[in-house]
Amino acid sequence: MTDLILAHGGELMDLYLQGAELQAEREQAREYPSWDLTPRQLCDIELILNGAFSPLNGFMNQVDYDSVCRDMRLENQLLWPMPITLDVSDEFAKELSSGESIALRDLEGVLIATMQVEDIWKADKQTEALQVFGTDDETHPAVDYLLNTAGEFYIGGTLKGIDAPLHYDFAHIRDTPAELRSRFNKFGWKRVVAFHTRSPMHRAQQELTIRAVKKVEANLLIQPVVGMSMVGDTDHFTRVRCYEHILHHYPVQTTALSLLPLAMRMGGPREALWHAIVRKNYGCTHLIVGPNHADPEKDKQGDDYNEPYAAQELVAKYQDELGIEMVPFESMVYAEDKSQYLPVSEAGNEGSKLSLSGLELRRRLSEDVAIPEWFSYPEIMQELRKTYPPRHQQGFTIFFTGLSGSGKSTLANALTVKLMELGERKVTLLDGDIVRKNLSSELGFSKEHRDINVRRIGFVAAEITKNGGIAVCAPIAPYAVTRRWVRSLNEQVGGFIEIYVATPIDVCEQRDRKGMYAKARAGLIKDFTGIDDPYEIPESPELSIDTSEYSPEAAAQTILLRLEKLGYIK
Repeated sequence: MTDLILAHGGELMDLYLQGAELQAEREQAREYPSWDLTPRQLCDIELILNGAFSPLNGFMNQVDYDSVCRDMRLENQLLWPMPITLDVSDEFAKELSSGESIALRDLEGVLIATMQVEDIWKADKQTEALQVFGTDDETHPAVDYLLNTAGEFYIGGTLKGIDAPLHYDFAHIRDTPAELRSRFNKFGWKRVVAFHTRSPMHRAQQELTIRAVKKVEANLLIQPVVGMSMVGDTDHFTRVRCYEHILHHYPVQTTALSLLPLAMRMGGPREALWHAIVRKNYGCTHLIVGPNHADPEKDKQGDDYNEPYAAQELVAKYQDELGIEMVPFESMVYAEDKSQYLPVSEAGNEGSKLSLSGLELRRRLSEDVAIPEWFSYPEIMQELRKTYPPRHQQGFTIFFTGLSGSGKSTLANALTVKLMELGERKVTLLDGDIVRKNLSSELGFSKEHRDINVRRIGFVAAEITKNGGIAVCAPIAPYAVTRRWVRSLNEQVGGFIEIYVATPIDVCEQRDRKGMYAKARAGLIKDFTGIDDPYEIPESPELSIDTSEYSPEAAAQTILLRLEKLGYIK
């Protein structure tokens, strides 16, 4: 079935229109209903259009979607483990009917493709999560995205490519499958081992890949993901600079670097199988698969989502059908007594095995602790230190959350003054009332509008944090999902400290100068947080403060001490 993974006649599909047909479709698209693609959808559509997702020729219809979720196969029985869907809002879906065409645009309105709609259906997301990811635990990043971000309706249909998504960064190492196959042919590379990564590479990964290519006598393609991966991963600009540095530590003319604009799902074994199909379409003959390939960190109980070698077992089961061979590997550790990296099973006694987890690396960078020479190369660590300065040099967001009248604004004001007194960074106060007046004046107080308001605060705070400042935020922010979104956005660019102002509701009511609680209890105000709309208590804030037990001065000092303990101030 090797050729069947590719499109008709063994050739990769190219879905881009040409010449008069292209111009005609571009003109007609002006009359089509228009959908702005999300970042994930932009990644998916690029890889559908350029053939990386062959044999797909569009976003999945319902029959293919159901079959893939259930059996990891399209309706025609071709192996495909991951649903690739166009999720849209209820409003957009209700405007459409089967058979009409829609225009798919990027965030700037550029027409990327048109799609003839075949199916429109409301997704059973709970079932999808359990079938594809084996869990409905929202700490799993793909499940969280599926249940809390993705649209409720899916649209399936065939695509016509208009303009490829434009990338201004690293254009010299962004290849389509056809371009990369052409490079392999030009270089005379018949056997190519792909290495998938979403992290910077260090000495362990360099040794691992060298061992892999020697084992199968092949060339090496380092093909990192630069689309979407997991919150907390190093940004791709930093990573690509690191990859370019590490290329100098490989034998000349045996290794290539090419970027993959894939939106990872962190789907474990199914994702590993998906990665194998994609690398087959790019012309690779082998794929390195390690323990816990494409797994998230841990579930809410602190356990792995999958068994360590489940991905290797699944890829091994289907590698003959796919026509791409897996190169399995163990975790690599530094054998101190032998002064070299070895697979863990070959490294000798426990006392001589050294390794540094990603979490420990981040801790050392944030606390300005030395990184051992055996771990990485100096030029790579220099890049990472530029991206991850010590915490006392980072921007950060302080996010107060609590009931109306809990004392959030008073604490935020007191803390802002204390931080300005220190004078280490620029400080911006994003209090709820201030934001409502200047940033969200058109919004009401429905659940949807309250979420929009908090997300705006989170976005502005992330921009302040990214640029080295301090954002002090004080919205009610009653919903855990929205707070989690704000945290993830900010933690990608700096620090985030959530402070739960845990003042009891009876105290909040006593302080209520405007009589809002009384009006809510009398039914004059609907959906009031704490009365007839829930406040979801934070599960693990960095700090909880009950202002009925602290004066503003004492509370501000408590927060400063916690910031000092966390390393954000000296």
